[in-house]
Amino acid sequence: MSSEPTSESATVTPVAVPDAAPAADDASAQPRGVLIARGTLYFFLALSAVALAASGLLWQKLSNIQEQLARQSADSGANAIEARTVARQAQELARDTAARQALTETRLGEVALQRTQIEELMQSLSRSRDENLVVDIESSLRLAQQQAQLTGSVEPLLAELRSADKRLDRAAQPRLSRVRAAIARDIDRIRAASVTDVPGLLVKLDELARQVDELPLANAVVPAGAAAAAERKAASASVQLPWWQKVLADVREEARGLVRVSRVDEPEAVLLAPEQAFFLRENLKLKLLNARLGLLARQTESARGDVTAAGAALRKYFDPAARKTQTAIALAQQVQAQLHAVELPRIDETLATLATAAAGR
Repeated sequence: MSSEPTSESATVTPVAVPDAAPAADDASAQPRGVLIARGTLYFFLALSAVALAASGLLWQKLSNIQEQLARQSADSGANAIEARTVARQAQELARDTAARQALTETRLGEVALQRTQIEELMQSLSRSRDENLVVDIESSLRLAQQQAQLTGSVEPLLAELRSADKRLDRAAQPRLSRVRAAIARDIDRIRAASVTDVPGLLVKLDELARQVDELPLANAVVPAGAAAAAERKAASASVQLPWWQKVLADVREEARGLVRVSRVDEPEAVLLAPEQAFFLRENLKLKLLNARLGLLARQTESARGDVTAAGAALRKYFDPAARKTQTAIALAQQVQAQLHAVELPRIDETLATLATAAAGR
């Protein structure tokens, strides 16, 4: 019985001991929590102070920025006012300048008009003398050009050009210097030009017309070996042959002349009848005569066409292998070549310059 209460008391004692330990821990934990709470409070207080300080700094900076913006706005307003003032002054200056420029242009126009009137007056005063000189020179040059075309010589034209140059030199007018330059160029061009010898061409045409009657036709019946036969007869005459050999030679030559083979390139020449040969030669003479008359009348194109037609007739209807035909064809070609240079040089530049000077330009 006594052992059970002992065991109970022993059991109760360990249970009571643990209850006393938490009380001691609570007593020690209470000041630690207070410390933590105070630390937290101090932290938040410090953080609030820092935030307050930062807010103060930001507010001060914002105030400075506002003051700076206000100053810049005031400066911008002042600059805008000044710019408007300057722009207004510039507009007024531009209007003033435009008015002065218009006035200057008006006065310049008046001066130019007065200058033009004065120049026209001076030209009208000097034109009366120069105009007569220019008109006289122009008429003299045109007359000299016509005379040169009629005579076929450039000497009258050169003489008149030299005379006109001397008259202009004596006049000593600066505005006529272009006329003198044109006259000098025309003189050089006329001297350098090759002028056809018209009398020489006329002589050649007469010689060609004289040779027409002696030209052999392409279809003329002429023994092909006439020259060789004559040579053989002369040789047989120089050598003494028996009579029977001479008779055989003559018979052989006559037999050779019975048949003739020749080449004729133009069919018209073959069809030409013997009685038409007279009219052919006369027509050829008429063409040469027309060429001569055209050359005398300064109708170069007509004369050249007649000579060309005559040369074509020579090559078509006459024997091209004959020496006389070849000589006539060569003479016709020479005349045709010289007719290309028969045109006399003209003085169009001088006449145009004189017309300009007469118009007062």
